Amino acid sequence: MKIILKKDMEKLGKAGEIVVTKTGYARNYLIPQGFAIAASPANLKIYEQERLAEQRIMQKEMLEAQALAEELDKVSITATVQVGEEDKVFGAVTNQHIADLLKEKGFDIDRKKIILEEPLKALGVFEVPIKLHSEVEARIKVWIVRE
Repeated sequence: MKIILKKDMEKLGKAGEIVVTKTGYARNYLIPQGFAIAASPANLKIYEQERLAEQRIMQKEMLEAQALAEELDKVSITATVQVGEEDKVFGAVTNQHIADLLKEKGFDIDRKKIILEEPLKALGVFEVPIKLHSEVEARIKVWIVRE
């Protein structure tokens, strides 16, 4: 039976490909699970329209992410921390702390998008990357100063 894959399948192929499988496998597993649709001319047109609509949405999201990245590249935030002797920082500046500081500036960024190898534990200026989209990354400056 000819089917159109809606999702990548490890042993069959990639999404959008037309593949031939056994009828029972297609009818009893792939089609009910939403992994594929039967390869008829009408389904080909429907699938192509869905794919184009999905591409338009992804393009729009990427453009919005690029615009936000341009704004974020200009942003500089300051985190005040308590320090002890020899400028030893008590605690650390985490991605949650940075997300809260960005929210105060008017940017609602999820803390999971802020990429920190490990929390910032020293005074100084740090460039912190923010993953806004699979292809778009912004960098903000984080100043850590004593209280």
